[in-house]
Parts: sequence; structure tokens; C-alpha cells
Amino acid sequence: MSKRVVLTGAAGYIASLMLPALRERYELTLLDTRSTNRDGEEVEGIVIADLLDRDRDAYRDHFRDADAVIHCALVRAERPEDNYWAQSANVNMAYNVYQTCVEQGVPRAVIISSCRATYYYEGLIRAGQLDFVTPAMKSRAESFYGWAKEAIEHLGFVFATGKIDGRPLENVQIRIGAPRETDIQNCEPGDMACVRRALATYLSARDLAQMVIKSIETEDIRDEFGVPFQVFYGVSGNTSRFWSIANARRIIGYEPQDDSLIRFADQVLTHIHASQK
Repeated sequence: MSKRVVLTGAAGYIASLMLPALRERYELTLLDTRSTNRDGEEVEGIVIADLLDRDRDAYRDHFRDADAVIHCALVRAERPEDNYWAQSANVNMAYNVYQTCVEQGVPRAVIISSCRATYYYEGLIRAGQLDFVTPAMKSRAESFYGWAKEAIEHLGFVFATGKIDGRPLENVQIRIGAPRETDIQNCEPGDMACVRRALATYLSARDLAQMVIKSIETEDIRDEFGVPFQVFYGVSGNTSRFWSIANARRIIGYEPQDDSLIRFADQVLTHIHASQK
């Protein structure tokens, strides 16, 4: 019998990348505050639900008997000056998702986090002061968005300890990189610093889907202290990556199929030639 999985933010961009693979594999409940994607197209099967509502009775039935929740939903600020409050809302929404999972007996949540939770380290990498970042390093954000992702990860660990309502909520935090096919072509010709980051952070749709699926289906995700909590960097098997995916390989058997250097080889050569002029 296939697993029943709840997908939040189901009309969003990140959800759209993995939705075809998830539809083939699971019985899905799709939740969002709208039924259309960014292009105005209807997404089949979406149930309208506001996960910011503190009255969890308004949506808890959608979580009942689910085997896992994939949390992609995101509040965006309409104005720059509202960014902190929007990101605070994202933390509150994550709390509602975690708490509803505990109350409804959902055993595992997979949370779409972001590389922005550790963006401070990228400045050190660009300056030649650091070569590599691992999930074990302290998270250090440089924006309210990154701070919110940090907070959501830390909140996930609190729930994973089992100190909330006496039952551990297993959860995986996936710090996605750049799940786009356009980053290199958007670099100025010959801007190798831009090219380097685009190559390092690339995440293909099929590698994203694989990481999420394996995060759901791997039976044991406990850390070395027995807490069912993991943080993975969501990038493909990029030769030039500066984030470690070693723990994802070891714990869930992640085997990325794509490498940005191969995927974008022609564009990379064009940039190299431009940089030499």
C-alpha cells in the first residue's frame, strides 16, 4: 500500500518540481491557500487551507492518518519593510505544522529549508577563508529569511526530542540550493564568481525528488544521540559544490544523478572564453 503524504505549499514552485514524482508514488493531500500556480494554472487536487490559522481544527483532518508531511509552504512579504513579520509568520506556520503532526500521529515531517540558513559562510568561501560547509557546522544566517529557516530547523529539533506531548516527531530539514536551470545563463559573460556559485548550488528536479522521497522512506534517521532529526544540503552531485552531502549519502542513501559541470558544460566554456578576453 502506498504511503499517504501531505504536501503543503502545493501550488508553489518547489512543490511543482517534485509533484510529478510524488503523484506517481504516493496518495497525496495537497494543501495551499490558492489553487493556481505562479503562471495562473490550476493545480489539480489542491485543498484550500490556511496553516497560519491558530485554530488547528480548521485543517487537522487533512493530516489524519498521513505517513508523512512535506512542508513547502511559504509566506512572502508584500513590501521590504514587512519582511521580518513575514518570516516570523513562517516560523509560526511551521509550529502549526509540527504541532498538528504530533496531535494527529503523523510520524515524520520533511521540511524544505534553505542554504540561506548558513549564508554567512559563503562570504568566507568567496574570500578564500573557508573551503567547505557541512550540516554539522553552526547555522549562521545573514537575512531575516535565513534566520527564519534557522528557527524552523531548531524548532524541528525540539519536536524531534519528544519533549512536546511525549512523542518524537521525526523530521528532516533539507537546505535547498538553487533548483533552477537558469542561474548560469543569468551570469554576466565571464563572471566566473557567479558561475562558480551557480555550479556549486545547482539542484535538479529529479535529485530534489529523490532526496525528499528517501527522507520519507528511510526507516531510521536517528542521529548519533538517538534523536530522529537530520539536516541535509539539497544539491546535486556537483563537482564544484562547497556544501557537503556526505551525511545524506550515508543516512538515506542519496545518490544524485546530476552534476552541474556536465549539465551546463557548454555554457561554462562560453563563460571561460569570455573571461579570458
